[in-house]
Amino acid sequence: MLSAAVAGGVFASPPPTSILAAILHLQNAGASGVLLIVKNYTGDRLNFGLAAEQARNRGVAVAMVIVADDCAFERPSKAGRRGLCGTIFVHKLAGALAEEGFPLDQIVAKVTEVLKRIGTLGVSLSPCSVPGCLPSFQLPPGDMELGLGIHGEPGIKRSKVSCADQVVKTMIDHMTNPSSESHLPLNSGDSVVVCVNNLGALSCLEMAVVTRAALSTLEARGVVVARVMSGSFMTSLEMAGISLSLMRVDPEVLRLFDANTSAPAWPNLSSVCVSAREYTVEPPALCTWSQEADSHPEGEGGILYVRFVHPVVTTLKVRVICCTLYSSGPLSPVMRTALQRVSSSLLDTREELNALDRASGDGDCGNTHAQAATAIQEWLCSHVVPGCPGQLLSVLAGLVQEKMGGSSGGLYSLFLTAAASHVMEGRSHASDWANAMHAGTQAMRRYGGAEPGDRTMLDALCPAVDELLKVTAAPPGGEMATLQAAVKAAELGAESTRDLTARAGRASYIAAERVTQPDPGAVAIATILRAVLESLEGQL
Repeated sequence: MLSAAVAGGVFASPPPTSILAAILHLQNAGASGVLLIVKNYTGDRLNFGLAAEQARNRGVAVAMVIVADDCAFERPSKAGRRGLCGTIFVHKLAGALAEEGFPLDQIVAKVTEVLKRIGTLGVSLSPCSVPGCLPSFQLPPGDMELGLGIHGEPGIKRSKVSCADQVVKTMIDHMTNPSSESHLPLNSGDSVVVCVNNLGALSCLEMAVVTRAALSTLEARGVVVARVMSGSFMTSLEMAGISLSLMRVDPEVLRLFDANTSAPAWPNLSSVCVSAREYTVEPPALCTWSQEADSHPEGEGGILYVRFVHPVVTTLKVRVICCTLYSSGPLSPVMRTALQRVSSSLLDTREELNALDRASGDGDCGNTHAQAATAIQEWLCSHVVPGCPGQLLSVLAGLVQEKMGGSSGGLYSLFLTAAASHVMEGRSHASDWANAMHAGTQAMRRYGGAEPGDRTMLDALCPAVDELLKVTAAPPGGEMATLQAAVKAAELGAESTRDLTARAGRASYIAAERVTQPDPGAVAIATILRAVLESLEGQL
């Protein structure tokens, strides 16, 4: 079925470096092309997209298919439908096609066509909890949540618990309601494959009851159940619930679905012998650095040897004269202090951000930012802060890409990468920093797909950047006042998200009346900018 799987943190997409490692490992093993099967979440699209672009730059044939099979929302937001358990159907069909030797473009075309025939809906009797955190949402006893996702986020509506037959009928009626823009067309006489997926905490007995109810409900509608799967295929930690996935099939799709596979968790494989080989791959070291002690013959400075290490490419050693990569400069102490203040502020607000995220997402925004803060602190303990601001931003882009994870990691990495070129050596005036912030924000908008007003971090970042760009018209010595105005604008922008309707990110999948707190990503941006301001006020 799958040649590689890349795992991120709990409810977070993996960093692009890990994804790139898997792609390069497959290329090194002889793959003629790599298909990335990605569920429709912003972080996954960003991080897998970054890795795909990096792989293409290395000559790898890479394609990406986005699975969006969620049938919960009658009017999906601009973020689109979520990717849920129907993804496993795509895994199976794509794997069968690859095994038969189909070229990458034909596999993409076939599974893209089948995606239109897949629908999923979830229901649960309980929330789940990220390890060490509070439950992702509150559900009173006797209530059930309909239309939830796989990352602990709440659903679209609640109702009282009823019998399995009634619950399943409600689910299928909702999934196939033609008035819904995200419905799965299903008519009498259609043939389907059914997957009853355990979201984590149901017993085998309960799963069997729900499966029987699904079969009875579909057959009562005249639908032919060609195949049925029941088990744990895409769980959500300890959530006590199920998701129901349906795929309309024709004889060719059913043939691919039935193709033999050695995947150990695929059902009805009692006679298959599975090897115990390990396929965990470490991310590639993009580069390592070693500085020689000798100096330039003419005494112009140290010699830095840059050693690029890649699992496929032979190690190269390049002699660079007077390289300033790890040299300090006038701004080094200022930037170090700012980074220390930012990191400690993010760690201090970890629980606040988690609490805000529990109301609108999966409850890990604070954890994600804390991972980035810890990575920066560890880096500061063993490195000289580069004298060139652009080099520092590039370093930070790599750190958050590797250590932060989730959509935030991808967005921050894009921001820092785009900003870096505007504050290179000799270009560190206030106007250059403002232009760097603007370039970074534009990159986030371009690749992330969100805009101001969508209830995301951009609602804090964009007003701040607008204020910073006014620095060119500020009187001499007015840079600090401009920064103060930018921080205030960010904080007001973050607070304004309390009254905005989410049109991007995971909060867009939740009923608007239940999203009443400020967006955690916007609050994090305001926290970062406030920390930068306070560090500069103490130094300048």
